[in-house]
Amino acid sequence: MAKQAQPNTTQPFIGFVRVRGAREHNLKNIDVEIPRDALVVFTGVSGSGKSSLAFGTLYAEAQRRYLESVSPYARRLFHQMSVPEVDAIEGLPPAVALQQQRGTPTTRSSVGSVTTLSNLVRMLYSRAGDYPAGQGIIYAEAFSPNTAEGACPTCHGLGRTYEVTEESMVPDDSLTIRERAIAAWPQAWGGQNQRDILVTLGYDVDRPWRDLPQKDRDWILFTDDQPVVPVYPGYSPSETQRALKRREPPNYMGTFSSAKRHVLHTFATTQSPLMKKRALQYMLSTECPLCHGKRLRPESLSVKFAGLDIAELSTLPLKRVAHLLQPYAQGTATGRKKQDAVHPEQAIVAQRIAADLCARLGVLLDLGLGYLSLERSTPTLSPGELQRLRLATQLYSNLFGVVYVLDEPSAGLHPSDTEALLAALAELKRAGNSLFVVEHNLDVVRQADWLVDVGPAAGEQGGEVLYSGPPAGLAAVDASQTRRYLFNANKTEQPTHQARMPTGWLQLAGVTRNNLNQLDVAFPLGVFTTVTGVSGSGKSSLVSQVLVELVAEYLGLEVAAEEEEGTDPLERAAPPETGGRIAAGMEHIKRLVRVDQKPIGRTPRSNMATYTGLFDHVRKLFAATPAARKRRYDAGRFSFNVAKGRCENCQGEGFVMVELLFLPSVYAPCPVCQGARYNAQTLEVTYRDKHIAEVLALTVDAAWEFFADEPPVHRALTVLREVGLGYLRLGQPATELSGGEAQRIKLATELQRTQRGNSLYVLDEPTTGLHPADVEKLLTQLDGLVEAGNTVIVVEHDMRVVASSDYVLDMGPGAGDEGGLVVAAGTPSEVAAAKHSRTAPFLARFLAGTFK
Repeated sequence: MAKQAQPNTTQPFIGFVRVRGAREHNLKNIDVEIPRDALVVFTGVSGSGKSSLAFGTLYAEAQRRYLESVSPYARRLFHQMSVPEVDAIEGLPPAVALQQQRGTPTTRSSVGSVTTLSNLVRMLYSRAGDYPAGQGIIYAEAFSPNTAEGACPTCHGLGRTYEVTEESMVPDDSLTIRERAIAAWPQAWGGQNQRDILVTLGYDVDRPWRDLPQKDRDWILFTDDQPVVPVYPGYSPSETQRALKRREPPNYMGTFSSAKRHVLHTFATTQSPLMKKRALQYMLSTECPLCHGKRLRPESLSVKFAGLDIAELSTLPLKRVAHLLQPYAQGTATGRKKQDAVHPEQAIVAQRIAADLCARLGVLLDLGLGYLSLERSTPTLSPGELQRLRLATQLYSNLFGVVYVLDEPSAGLHPSDTEALLAALAELKRAGNSLFVVEHNLDVVRQADWLVDVGPAAGEQGGEVLYSGPPAGLAAVDASQTRRYLFNANKTEQPTHQARMPTGWLQLAGVTRNNLNQLDVAFPLGVFTTVTGVSGSGKSSLVSQVLVELVAEYLGLEVAAEEEEGTDPLERAAPPETGGRIAAGMEHIKRLVRVDQKPIGRTPRSNMATYTGLFDHVRKLFAATPAARKRRYDAGRFSFNVAKGRCENCQGEGFVMVELLFLPSVYAPCPVCQGARYNAQTLEVTYRDKHIAEVLALTVDAAWEFFADEPPVHRALTVLREVGLGYLRLGQPATELSGGEAQRIKLATELQRTQRGNSLYVLDEPTTGLHPADVEKLLTQLDGLVEAGNTVIVVEHDMRVVASSDYVLDMGPGAGDEGGLVVAAGTPSEVAAAKHSRTAPFLARFLAGTFK
């Protein structure tokens, strides 16, 4: 039974949100009362149901009520959540959600555009910029590379130009055309077709490319002509010429397309990302010769403010921009006296816009984001950084009487930056708003006015409100897993860890990337290392980028750029300048495993069962049943991606889309299979009284018991449970998984493999979205990897993880251009004693057992 703290007259809360009968996802028909005008924190283990209550119920209902007040046409512009399963909610104000999500996948979306700071900066340059003599005023739109008025005419606002050359399309000029010298042509029949056409046209396809006349090479590669000629496949050049003279009927008429035309046409028209990627490899990218990568037309770049053009200002850290604008905001800027005397209105405009910019920038600096620049593209931001940018915008908007629903606002934050976050949340509350925060960070939880603890466990074992009331009252709730960590300040309960000795060192020299400049650094091998430091200090640049890329290159592996997935290839930023080499230690590393937070799939067809490989075993079990053998069903029959087994009405999706005029399309369970995804004949085959769709609906915990006698499946499920994912359904679509869940599924998939040792595991903030109880499970798994003879390197802010590691490498001392150095390195206790480390005091407090 939930322990509910009853509101009384002594409490400072003047109003409550009352929820009755909430049944969203795993919530078990719960009733709860939550105060308004307070900081309310929802706690509980991963998958307990706290997000279902905060986002799936409270925010979804607030959004539904608001959208009922706007026109049906306007509703189409909103991403609408589904109507929550709840009997009633009373006293619910309008809500604003600030969720964890990756940035818009295009470099045209930036810090400046997300915060709307770019609009003000463009206005500043337009109205108060220093123009060259004789140049007329330019409107604000012309200072944006995303408009026709502002984009550089040569590169169309991309900053780079793309061209195909002979060298890019013919990488090996010693080959003949028949030996596929023209690599840019299609690899299959399409390429053969073009070679046969060249034979008809009389070109020598058997001479090395470099021996052909330049005139012939240029025509074959670059002509816009598309002659249509007879084609005789399989004929030799001499046989082809004889057939032409005899006017022998051809096999078909073929149309010639030069290699350049083929590349550009493919890139422009193909819907296949793979084809687009292949075409792009023959297009050379160079800095635009007109704008030199600044993306704007010359007239716009000729306007200066404080001696900088708008592109130069946009590359500065926000901290520097604020410092630069301060004198203008205060009206004390020197060097403009003469111009201000001629145009006094410019001085007024400059002061007003600069003051507004400084006020907005001040909020971002308070949230620890001063190291970002206006031009920083959103795909390169972490979900935590992006959420704090949105939070800053809300802080400045001065809304009143709103509920802000936040999803782990401390994600990716160093403990020293969490204090600034708490101050920002307090400011929102002081302005008359309510804050409903889903959070695992105990620093944030301790600041709550009211706690709603959901549990006791995850999935089917969760969904109950264990406690709702002031934080101190949770101490009496034995069923709460949060209680054990929140009130534990006893040193004897802190992790005691004897640091292991390294078996060797992986040494990097001259590392250069972002704010890292000629850095020499050594990582210990055969141990568990955490890399710490404030947000923006260079941790991810060092570990997730340079270290991964250098090791991958040494091992002959390809590593996809972090921000490239899902973006338009032409809109990607220029590859970052990278320097550095591996100086020693690679003889100890045979394998690289990068466990990141990217989705395990981008469609509902991808799920945990297919990604981990356990679904292959399950389908084989179904195919081996007497009923399946009698019907001659193979394992493929039990895949919802294969025509013979899936429901044809929904093509194995399990739902159908219903188009509604003036309203967003809705998805309804398929009326034929009722969401099962399979056809009726396939569902007639059962394994231990369950058909394949029922098995996919099982949670990992339930499936672990169900498949107890099947070692391959049971082992995979055991590992998934050990990393804290027992609450997920086997067939849960990849699109429903958080970044932290995706990362743990990847880790579990890796842990299933036979451990050979000498592997390097790299993880970036694996505790994101994890309750302290789940962090302990994760640490057990990582420790097991090290014990098996592997090296684990983790970028992390959680002091529990840092204290449990063998070696700590602390980056800093600050963020952006104030970081990029190794401030301290050694065992956790050695780093805790370091004088100039911003991590040291927090680590020292944790080790001393006073981490409050």
